[in-house]
Amino acid sequence: MRGFDPKWRDVPHFIIGITKEIWEDRRIGSLRHRYAPGLIVRSPASVLVDNSNVAAATMATLAEFPDRALLGEDVIWCDDPEGATETSDAFLSSHRLICTATHIRPGMYGQPTGRRVSYRILADCAIRDDAVYDEWLVRDQSAILRQMGFDVVEWTRDLIAREGGPDRCVQPMTPATDVAGPYDRRGNDDVWGQRYADTLKAIMAADMNVIPQRYDRAVALHYPGGLDGVGWAEADQFWMGLRAAFPNAAFKVEHVIGRDDTLLAPRAAVRWSLHGKHDGWGRFGTPTGAEVYVMGMSHAEFGPFAGAGDWGEPTIRREYTLIDETAIWKQILLQTGLHE
Repeated sequence: MRGFDPKWRDVPHFIIGITKEIWEDRRIGSLRHRYAPGLIVRSPASVLVDNSNVAAATMATLAEFPDRALLGEDVIWCDDPEGATETSDAFLSSHRLICTATHIRPGMYGQPTGRRVSYRILADCAIRDDAVYDEWLVRDQSAILRQMGFDVVEWTRDLIAREGGPDRCVQPMTPATDVAGPYDRRGNDDVWGQRYADTLKAIMAADMNVIPQRYDRAVALHYPGGLDGVGWAEADQFWMGLRAAFPNAAFKVEHVIGRDDTLLAPRAAVRWSLHGKHDGWGRFGTPTGAEVYVMGMSHAEFGPFAGAGDWGEPTIRREYTLIDETAIWKQILLQTGLHE
């Protein structure tokens, strides 16, 4: 890894290592060089520009959840030769974390509840010169809120008020609020990434029959709200409910990585979006006609088992998908006046 501290053995070691360094070792000041100046961090809830703003957000989270730990489940990554310089290699990593924390002090989530929470985060990071220089991140906000005992819609409505009302509150990420960054590549052309991207495209084209063809019958599923499920029916229920809420929205695959590493199952990471009207009955209740942007991230693991798919091909044995339901509800509430 040219241009990186020699202590990092590979991309996963770097990503998991700096995450622990910043959050658990409390070296928040290291963000000044671990995150490049001008860094853009996009989450469904907001768009942060520059590493100083990221440091402030990090301290606010740790003030509210002092014992927060971030446990790295996987890092799916690819080379980025176009982003390399004369002195540094470049890469794009998509990493998956399980966070554990106790809500001890007041903050964004309101007065302390004392609840212990566990939830996932998925994040894409463009890295070079020993630093992250562009990032996309989805946190399972609805899982956090449900474990605290909050109703997701009511909490989002209260958040708008606490942030100063509809004219002053933090605006969710949409194409109108996004900021173009230096990383504009689309990943790699590995067969596993392409296979998973094609599967999601088929689902979003309402070809739900692809689920029994491409997913293992006992597929392990991990979805927003901390939902853990198993099997074709629960995969169908999640994807059907999401697509049904936005039946005419444009689906776009934003980024794709596939990897096949020794001693690990073949994996894929896909970042995707839905953009259009909330004009259907589905995961978000009564259609409102609000224009909504959904930023989604998904990981999948493949393997041959019990005859595999219809053509004897390896199937998806584990799937992890995150969207931020509070950011979606915030867009709906702000546009419909239901925030009041």
